[in-house]
Amino acid sequence: MEPEDVAEFAAGMGGPGPEDVANGAAALAAALVREAGALATAAAALRNAAAVTPGDPSGGPLSDIRRQRGAMAASGEAAIKAALLLEAAEVIGPGGEPAVMAERIAAAAKRAGVSPAALVPALRAAALMPATDDGAARIAAATIAEAVGRSL
Repeated sequence: MEPEDVAEFAAGMGGPGPEDVANGAAALAAALVREAGALATAAAALRNAAAVTPGDPSGGPLSDIRRQRGAMAASGEAAIKAALLLEAAEVIGPGGEPAVMAERIAAAAKRAGVSPAALVPALRAAALMPATDDGAARIAAATIAEAVGRSL
């Protein structure tokens, strides 16, 4: 093997390639959609738990207005986070700059009245659960999530 060939081969071993980054971005976006679905389900369950059952003289399981108000607030927060995670899933894409992606996610969070930093744990959690066995794509997803999380 010529020295130039060795150098070219070694340069290709520096990390995920463009296709791996594209696959990682897709896996991260899909994981964010799943995370949003879980939050939406939790929001719906909380809303149902807070609803007063018609004809129930005791007012249902959350007859105390303080508990009902807390459940409704938690339901609203979960629904907003779910919507923001769906928006983040749309923003995350291959070839995008993490700072630009973070800027768009932060703008959406600010419009919703949520601190952009509140989305970082969900973003990191999504990076840990991409539905792929492609190791390079998993590394790329974690790299994208980390870079966007730092920028947020």
